[in-house]
Amino acid sequence: MEKQFYAVYLKPLRPDFAITMSDSERAVMMAHVQYWNEKMKEGKVYAFGPVMDPKAIYGLGIIAVVNEQELLDFIENDPAGKINRYEYYPMRAVVPELAPLK
Repeated sequence: MEKQFYAVYLKPLRPDFAITMSDSERAVMMAHVQYWNEKMKEGKVYAFGPVMDPKAIYGLGIIAVVNEQELLDFIENDPAGKINRYEYYPMRAVVPELAPLK
């Protein structure tokens, strides 16, 4: 099955979120990192992390899925989606040839 790539942005609800997050928000974000690491082990995430934009820090991930619904399920189950918002866009990614998606 052919992979579909997306650039996925995790946008905080406030511009200073990365600096001012509460302990409970930090716990959610740590669960978010664990969640994305698991997806990376499955071969669905190629890279992810915070982008240190001086205007506002946000998250960026490069994701490979079989279809947009799989991406939507991925987003829906991410703990960070409860305290942030997502944007995503199809991407014509150039990546090394890897095993097909399962």
